[in-house]
Amino acid sequence: MSYTKSYMILHQCGRCRKKQPFVSTGKFRVNANKNKLDIWLIYQCRKCRHTLNVPIYERVPVQKLPRELYEAFLDNDRELAETYSSDRGFLKSRHFVILQE
Repeated sequence: MSYTKSYMILHQCGRCRKKQPFVSTGKFRVNANKNKLDIWLIYQCRKCRHTLNVPIYERVPVQKLPRELYEAFLDNDRELAETYSSDRGFLKSRHFVILQE
C-alpha cells in the first residue's frame, strides 16, 4: 500500500539483489534502548515486499520527544507517516533517490 502523496524511493533490495522502487507502508518502527529511542518509517519493495527502515530519529533521549508525537509513532498515525513520506527534503537528507510516478 502506498499513500497518494508519498514518494517512492529507489534502493538496493536485500531480497531482489538489485535496485528496486520502495513505497511507504505508512507504519513506523520504534525501538527503545535504555532511555534512547530509534524511530523509522517502514518502506517496502514493490516487487517482493522486503522492508527498509528509513530513519527519522536515532538515539534521541525519550524526554526530548513530545509525548503526543511519541504516541503518534506508536499508533502508526497515517497522517504523520504521510507527512514524512511526502517530504522530499526529509528523504533527500537521508540520501535516498526519489522516484516520480
